[in-house]
Amino acid sequence: MEKVSVEARALNPPAPPAAAGRMLTDLGGLDDRQLLRIVHSLPRASGRRAAACELLVSRHRNLVRSCVQRYQRSPEPTEDLMQVGYVGLLKAINNFDPAVGGSLAAYAQPCISGEIKRHFRDKRWQVHVERSVQELVLQVREATRQLTQQLGHIPDDAEVASHLGISDADLREARRADLAFQPASLDAPLAGQPYASSLADLLGEEDPQVEHTLDIQSVAAHWDELPRREQKILLLRFYGDMTQAEIGQQLGISQMHVSRLLSHALGHLRQRLLDSHEARPARRLAGART
Repeated sequence: MEKVSVEARALNPPAPPAAAGRMLTDLGGLDDRQLLRIVHSLPRASGRRAAACELLVSRHRNLVRSCVQRYQRSPEPTEDLMQVGYVGLLKAINNFDPAVGGSLAAYAQPCISGEIKRHFRDKRWQVHVERSVQELVLQVREATRQLTQQLGHIPDDAEVASHLGISDADLREARRADLAFQPASLDAPLAGQPYASSLADLLGEEDPQVEHTLDIQSVAAHWDELPRREQKILLLRFYGDMTQAEIGQQLGISQMHVSRLLSHALGHLRQRLLDSHEARPARRLAGART
């Protein structure tokens, strides 16, 4: 029998090995209903109850395996999903009431499948994805598997959407969500890239010239707001590399006057640049909300 997880053992603590062996032999001739009566009539710490649970798990292990089989193409190891399935089976054993009618297997199957789905929904997703989209991802995977067997080739998006009765937009959303389920590591090795050993090597670094370019664009956007004389003073000072005294001589004004005009022009542009910097995060935030 496969090993049962810690969570499953917490639901039904095991009996000591020697005593458990004797009780398994004694209980082996009982049917599921008789074993379930023992489970429901004894406290959780009872060794006889634990032995009855172990027998029921052993009898229905193939049911767990059949539920796990649906997810054989998922990135989750089969052994891990089997452990999750056993938790669902033990929950079904603890909650099933034989007096209501029906079989344990019929009751346990949706419990096991539900436990596996909750595992994928709550523990495998790297980012928050709506539950309806998570369910659709699983449906798309299963439909792709079935259609591949039926058609003899991997189905295209139109065939999958038609099979599930969903729109192309819903299918695209499921595809994107599936990418979030299996994020790529930045340290993953790359094939056919002689100058890059991992994905991180292909990512660009922060370029301070980008901010400089945005600032130049902001200056250009507000350049015409300045008077002609102040524009000329800025060009002579920063592109002509002239001193304030030299600019004053060329324009026929005093150095003090040049200083005042230069301060006014720079102050005006500085305020416009600050306004632009404050507006950029707001625009990015607004874009993320739309």
